[in-house]
Amino acid sequence: MKKITLVILVFLYGLAAGAQQFKPIEDYMRISAKADDPLYTTYAAAMSRSHLYGDKAYKMDYYSDDRPLSYSSDHAGRMFCIWKVDEVVIPRIGEFLVKPTVKFSFPDMAILEYEPFRGIRVSETFFVYSSAIAMVDMVIKNTDNIPHEVTVYPVLETGNDSLEMVRFDTISDGFITHRYESPYRLISSLKTDYGYPTRVRDFFTSNRRSVSHGGYNGDMDDFYNVVKTDYYSNKRVDSLNMKSEGLVDFIALHLKKRLKPGESVNFRYLRGFQDRKDDQARLIRAVDSVKNFLLKTYYEDNLILFAKIPRISFKDEQKKLAYLSAFNLARGCMYPPSGKTKYNIYVFSRNPLWGWGHGHQVLHESLSMMAYAFLDPKSAEGSQRVYIEQQREDGLIAYRHGPRGLQDYPHKNMSTTSAPFFSWINLEVYKVGKDRQFLSDAYNSGSRYVEWLIINRDTDHDGTFEWGPNGIIENVRDWYNAVFQVSAERYLDVDKEDISDELECLDLTLMVIMEAKSLAKMASILGKSVEEKKWLEFAERTSKLVNERMWDETTGFYYSVNKQDHTFQFMTRDLKRQEIIGFLALWAGVAPKDRAAKLVQTLTDTTKFWRKYGVPTLSAQDQWYSPNVDYCCKWNGPVWMLWDYMVYAGLKHYGYDELAHQLADKMVSAVTLQLSKNHNYWESYSPDNETLNCPPNYIWNAIIAKLLIDENQK
Repeated sequence: MKKITLVILVFLYGLAAGAQQFKPIEDYMRISAKADDPLYTTYAAAMSRSHLYGDKAYKMDYYSDDRPLSYSSDHAGRMFCIWKVDEVVIPRIGEFLVKPTVKFSFPDMAILEYEPFRGIRVSETFFVYSSAIAMVDMVIKNTDNIPHEVTVYPVLETGNDSLEMVRFDTISDGFITHRYESPYRLISSLKTDYGYPTRVRDFFTSNRRSVSHGGYNGDMDDFYNVVKTDYYSNKRVDSLNMKSEGLVDFIALHLKKRLKPGESVNFRYLRGFQDRKDDQARLIRAVDSVKNFLLKTYYEDNLILFAKIPRISFKDEQKKLAYLSAFNLARGCMYPPSGKTKYNIYVFSRNPLWGWGHGHQVLHESLSMMAYAFLDPKSAEGSQRVYIEQQREDGLIAYRHGPRGLQDYPHKNMSTTSAPFFSWINLEVYKVGKDRQFLSDAYNSGSRYVEWLIINRDTDHDGTFEWGPNGIIENVRDWYNAVFQVSAERYLDVDKEDISDELECLDLTLMVIMEAKSLAKMASILGKSVEEKKWLEFAERTSKLVNERMWDETTGFYYSVNKQDHTFQFMTRDLKRQEIIGFLALWAGVAPKDRAAKLVQTLTDTTKFWRKYGVPTLSAQDQWYSPNVDYCCKWNGPVWMLWDYMVYAGLKHYGYDELAHQLADKMVSAVTLQLSKNHNYWESYSPDNETLNCPPNYIWNAIIAKLLIDENQK
C-alpha cells in the first residue's frame, strides 16, 4: 500500500513539476487581443503534420461585427457556427453579449473567450491539426442561475461555388461533399501538374451525434429564417431539412444540449479535406481519430516551441502582439522535407496560397530566418541547408531551391541567382543557434558562392558587379524600378526592359562586400586567420572602388554607374535617381563617416525618405514616386520591411541609435496599423497611406521580430 501511495505521489509531483516548467512561457504567451488589436490571425498545421500540395491553412475572423466567428481557407470557403440560446438566434459577432478576445495565439492554434448570450460562456479553440484537418473546439458553460438550452449549427460554406453533397455518412455522422477548387490566382496561378488538387472532397462532421443536418441555398440571412422559424406556426419544427444530396451553397449540422446552472458541454466540429483521387475511407478514419482527442498536448507543444524566444518586457502591448505574430507568420510558412531536399523549407505564404509565393526558397526571402532562428534555430539552419545541399558544383546558389530542386531560370546561356544575402543570414543564424558544424558548412558553401559571383557577376573584371541577364527577377527589385527599368510601365521584353546587366550595380556590389565581411567573421570564429584576412582585404578593395566610382559629391549619394565608362549616364538616362539602395552603403559599412553623415541628412529629409511609415524604395521627390501599394512587387515608393531593416542596421552600425529607434517605430507603426485593421502582414507597405493592396502574409515580414529584439537589447 505504501509503495502504491509513493508511486501516486511521484506521479502527482511530476504533473506539478511539468506545470511549473510551462508557467513562465505560458504567462508570457497569454494575451488579451480584442477586435482592433494588432494580431496576425492566419493559422497553419505544424510542420510535422503538413504537406506541400493539397494543404489548407485558415484565416480567423473574430473581429467583423457583421459576420459569425469564422475560419476561412483561400479558395476553399469558411466554417463557422450559428448560435441559438433558448429560442434566441445569435448569427453574428456584433450581437454577442461579450465579443471574442484571443487569449493565446500560436502558429497552428488560437484560443478565444466570448459570451454569445447572458450566462453562456465559451472557451473556443481553433486548431489546424494537419494540412487536411482543421477543427473548432468549444467548451460551453452555463454560468447563469437558471438552465439554458444551447444549440449550435456548424456551417461549411464555400462562398465562391456550389458544394455537391454526395451523401451524409450516418456511421461517422458527417457530410461527404465534392467541389471544384480553381488554381487561378490574381498574382500567380498554381500549376496543377505540380500536384495541387482541383477536384476535391470535404468531410464535415462533429464530435457528437447531430440532432439533424441539412443543405441549403442562399446566405446566412436565409439560414436565420430556417433556424428561427415562426414561433406561432403550426409547421414549426426543430430540425434542419435533412437534405444530403445535390448542389447547395452551404451545409449545416445541428448540435444541442440543455445545460443546468454550472454545467458545461464540449462541442467540436471538424473539416477534413483531400483530393478526390485519394481514398475517401482514409479521410473519414483520419477525421474520426481526432474527434475526441485532447488538445492539451498540442497546446503544450506550442509552449515548448516558444520557450526559446527572448521574453522582451514590452511597455507597449501592441508591439508585443506584433512580435509574437511575426514568429507565428514565419513558423506558419514552414513545411517538412519532401522531394529533392531532406531539410525543411518555407513558402512565402500558406494562406492565401498563390503560385509564385508557393514556389521555392529565395535568398532575399530567407532573411526571415534571422528572426525565425530565435524561435527554432535548428529549423532555420535546416532551411539554409537546402541551399547548401543543392548548391551546384561550380558554387552557384540559384534563384530558387526546394523540393523540386535547383531552379536557375537560365537566360542568354547564363543561370540566374538571387540577391546574395546568404552568408549574412548564416552568420546571424549561427549567433542564435551556436552550431559550429552549421557554421563550418555554411562558411564553405558561402565561400564557393562568392567565388562564383566574382567569376560570373563581374564579367569585365573591374572589381564591381553587374546583375545577370535575367535581371528582372535576379535583382529582386521587380516593377517600377527607376534605374534598372527602361519604361515607366514595364511593357517591353526582358532584354529591352531591364538594364541591370549593363551597369556596375551599387546594390549587388554592396551585397558582395557584406558577404565577404560575413565570411571574414565566420572564418575568425572557425580559426581560419588566413582566410579571414583574404575576405577582409577583398571587402576593403571593393569598398574603395565603390567610393571611387559610385559616390556623387554634388548630390551626396551613391548610385549605380554605366558598365562601359563608369559614368552616371546610360545612353540618355540619368542614373542619379535616389533609391533606398544608396543607404545600403551604411549597412555594408562602406561609407566614410563624412559621407555617412550626408547620407543620413538625405535619409531624414521628410520630403524624400523620412516618411510616416518608413523609408520608401524611391525618393518622394522622384518623378516616378508613388506611395500607393496597389499591386505586388513595386519599387517606386512602397516600404519593404527587409530593406528598411538594412537601413536600420546601417544606422546602428554608424552610431545613429536614436534615428534607428525612430525608424523602428515607423516600421512597427506600419505593421501594427495593418494588423489592427485586417490582421495580415503584407508584402510591402505604403510610406504615406493607410490603405494598400498587395500579396498578404509574406514571410519576410517576420523580420519585425528581429527588429524588436535588436531594439530591446541592452
